[in-house]
This record gives sequence, structure tokens and C-alpha cells, in this order.
Amino acid sequence: MSRYRVEVRVMPRATLLDPQGQAVQRALHALGFGDVGDVRVGKHLVLDVQADSRDEALAHARAMCDRLLANPVTEDYDLAVEAA
Repeated sequence: MSRYRVEVRVMPRATLLDPQGQAVQRALHALGFGDVGDVRVGKHLVLDVQADSRDEALAHARAMCDRLLANPVTEDYDLAVEAA
């Protein structure tokens, strides 16, 4: 078995409001950073996964996202896999 580094980026769906992003945008404007436009806040996770192949590591990461790491109703995710 090999080790793979899986990076997961979870973001709110573009069609949904992002209250946390709006709060950050307002705070940045209050601090004088008025040139900041839309802000979206998400999660970035880095996983160390043991698998027989890159494809298997990717499949495991997708299952983790579908079952726990991302809310399939409100969030989308992107995966990047590389050998550790």
C-alpha cells in the first residue's frame, strides 16, 4: 500500500448565500478594505490516505466527502491527490 496526500476544498454552492463570507466581507470593509468584493468562506482539509492506487485514494476521499466532510445539499468539493 502507498500513502497519498489528498487535499479537499469544500465551498458553499455558488447559488446559495454565504452568511459567513458576507460577515467577513463586512468586517474587511469596516477595516478599510473597501476594494474587496464577494467573499466565500469554505474549508480546506489535507488527508493522509493509504491505498493501493491513486484512483483508490480518490475513491476513498470522495466517499469521505459524500458521507462526512461536505454537505451534499449546500456544498461542493474539489479533490487533489498526489503521492505522499
